[in-house]
Amino acid sequence: MGKTEWKGGTLEGPLPPVMVTCGDMEHADIVTVAWTGIVCTQPPMTYISLRPSRYSYGIIKERGEFVINLTPANLVRAADWCGNHTGRKVDKFKACHLSKIAASHMDVPLIEESPLALECVVKEIIHLGSHDMFLSEIVGVDVDDSLITPEGRLSISRAHLAAFAHGEYFEIGRRIGKFGFSVRKKQNQNKDQKH
Repeated sequence: MGKTEWKGGTLEGPLPPVMVTCGDMEHADIVTVAWTGIVCTQPPMTYISLRPSRYSYGIIKERGEFVINLTPANLVRAADWCGNHTGRKVDKFKACHLSKIAASHMDVPLIEESPLALECVVKEIIHLGSHDMFLSEIVGVDVDDSLITPEGRLSISRAHLAAFAHGEYFEIGRRIGKFGFSVRKKQNQNKDQKH
């Protein structure tokens, strides 16, 4: 088996196709972003990368805050639509029948239908080329009660999150392991793989 060499490109995945909200409760926009991820644990830091031509870019740059709403499989059509239309011309909340609810730490609304949301404060804007990176601190996480087990733990599988890879959307499937399972005692490994 061999490998074919391609020139450098953005072939990394899967990535989360998140719906980023910005603005305030009266005038808000949604932009779909796949260029996002976690960059630090303490303090909890994330990023989104946006083209300066995007309508939401100016809002986030001016206000210095945004919310990353994770996208479940049942919202993929809305996420795709929001990524293909501009907030300069349309109210994406209305067009996609999405509901605004108040965030805990800022004026930016959350998408009520999204099961998990990260409230983010911009710390630095890094100019990279086609996109600028908004390096941001996660100041709050909003979790649907339906995702919390009786023991108070997050059950991420209940969120039915979507993934994006090379221009296609996927629903995240079954769990095949848990962080650290490869180094745990054999008895615990077998237990993890059965769940």
